[in-house]
Amino acid sequence: MVHQAEALAWLAANPAPEGASVVTSLPDVSELGQLDLEGWRSWFVDAARAVIRWIPPRGVAVFYQSDVRMDGAWIDKGYLVGRAIELEGAHLVWHKIVCRKPAGTLGLGRPTYSHMIATSRAPRPPARRPGPDVLPDAGHMPWSRAMGVEACRVACAFLQNEAEATTIVDPFCGRGTVLAVANALGLDAIGVELGGKRCRVARALVLGDDGVARAGGGVRERDHGEAG
Repeated sequence: MVHQAEALAWLAANPAPEGASVVTSLPDVSELGQLDLEGWRSWFVDAARAVIRWIPPRGVAVFYQSDVRMDGAWIDKGYLVGRAIELEGAHLVWHKIVCRKPAGTLGLGRPTYSHMIATSRAPRPPARRPGPDVLPDAGHMPWSRAMGVEACRVACAFLQNEAEATTIVDPFCGRGTVLAVANALGLDAIGVELGGKRCRVARALVLGDDGVARAGGGVRERDHGEAG
């Protein structure tokens, strides 16, 4: 199910269902044009804290964030997520690096890697099936701002196998790559997106056997009674 709504308001109005965990990417400063850089930094940390507070006690939130350069400065989103974790008194489960381009590629503008950071409200036991710290390929990206399919698979599989997640929630779901991958793994998925066009695309996106996400189906979710 994909809800057209403002993400933080939706989280505040809808308690996390049992078995929920989160995989999401918070918007860049360029996507929140009403805020200057410092305003966006503050919003980003507050938004990440809201996501962490929303997950149930046994849940995990995975943030996928790509650094940006702005006005000659490097904006480290990994640090901003870490700051939110610290302020919430939460726990860093793992921090992976995902290559968006082959290692050694010169990045002209946007960095060629992304952070993928998992956090929980309570300490977690060591993973039964540890995964790689560096993913050499993010996988197919259905659009320029998408989380790569392989990175989505690693995040969702961890939540399914280690956090016993049954529902993956993406409160900033964009065009729905996370939701399509979650469904392909047999998980329910809930997305929240403000833009109507992106909602329509997210509702139709499915993951093919070839690992390519394309239109042709819909997001599956049990009836948890969410509003929105």
